[in-house]
Amino acid sequence: MGRILLILVVLFVVLWLVRGFLLTRKRDTPPPEKLPGELVTCAHCGVHLPRAEARSAGGLDYCSDEHGRLGPREPP
Repeated sequence: MGRILLILVVLFVVLWLVRGFLLTRKRDTPPPEKLPGELVTCAHCGVHLPRAEARSAGGLDYCSDEHGRLGPREPP
């Protein structure tokens, strides 16, 4: 009787640890659809944004139509 109880307790602890490990791993990994795409830098203000949201003008990427109209920022 004592061995059966010991085996059940050990089995419960192992299952509890495996479950905790799997739940922690799921929480740390973002869902695939939430992962950002390739990031680009606005040629005018320098902000980083996903390529899918960027506007292109003259071969450069911009964060908005206004910055595309203004063009690249000149160095100070």
